[in-house]
Amino acid sequence: MAYVSTTGEFSRDQRYIATRVTADGRDGYPVEPGRYRLVVSRACPWANRAIIVRRLLGLEDVLSMGIAGPTHDERSWTFDLDPDGRDPVLGIERLQEAFFKRYPDYDKGITVPAIVDVPSGKVVTNDFAQITLDLSMEWADHHREGAPELYPPELRNDIDAINKYVFADVNNGVYRAGFAGSQEAYEKAYHRLFDRLDQLSGLLSAQRYLVGDTITEADVRLFTTLVRFDPVYHGHFKCNRSKLTEMPVLWAYARDLFQTPGFGDTIDFVHIKRHYYEVHRDINPTGIVPAGPELGNWLSEHGREKLGGRPFGDGTPPPPPKPEEVVPEGHGAS
Repeated sequence: MAYVSTTGEFSRDQRYIATRVTADGRDGYPVEPGRYRLVVSRACPWANRAIIVRRLLGLEDVLSMGIAGPTHDERSWTFDLDPDGRDPVLGIERLQEAFFKRYPDYDKGITVPAIVDVPSGKVVTNDFAQITLDLSMEWADHHREGAPELYPPELRNDIDAINKYVFADVNNGVYRAGFAGSQEAYEKAYHRLFDRLDQLSGLLSAQRYLVGDTITEADVRLFTTLVRFDPVYHGHFKCNRSKLTEMPVLWAYARDLFQTPGFGDTIDFVHIKRHYYEVHRDINPTGIVPAGPELGNWLSEHGREKLGGRPFGDGTPPPPPKPEEVVPEGHGAS
């Protein structure tokens, strides 16, 4: 399966299923506790966003989560972590089955995160950007007591503006560098990425979070790229001007979030590294997974409290993850 662009510049296929799960059910899928299953892989940065937001908002008891393994082939993600290789709720071996059940001739990417309608077994949406916003807006009646406001109305314009350029230059920027098919395309993406990281460093040198004085959707979206930077993007995707650990402001910011309940305790570095290095064989033909980098430094003091800010605003931290959703021992920072 080839990932590197044959035309030079990498262009992400952004044709997602735009159906939404909403409070009023206007797309035919109303919010209902227990009806839907969020399918993720801990390896994927886009899915990691949904894992974090679901946890911060306390939606575990109303929206179940299926965890696919860290690798996949051209036929999609598999449930090889589950007994008998089947998701225990959906009863399927591959996420592909839920997509084909709704669209038998589906010809777009079969991606995570995806929300699946359990009664019908059909995928509802894989629009990762909208999924996390809807967890904040449309599922509000089911948030835990003390849940933070990750997408407050008064900050949405600012959050949207930051999300737009963070996606283009950072979240997707590392892929534009890694999957570039020409030197020119790679260098363009490389400079665009680090120019934006420098700008973000400047912003975050004076404030603890990206927008306002609390954690928002914008921080979730930047974090899932930063946490993968040194283990994957620096080497595998040739984003090697600097390691994250060599960018003082972003490194402290990332550690601050990592040590915040709901962030670092969702990170599976083993899955992250296995996915990129084993799946992208046109970049890493041997499939050898690097032994490094050292990860214990994620738990070191970050000093960001001096900038003020309240991680959860007037809310509270989420409780520990459910036992069945705990990252396996030895897969996190230690």
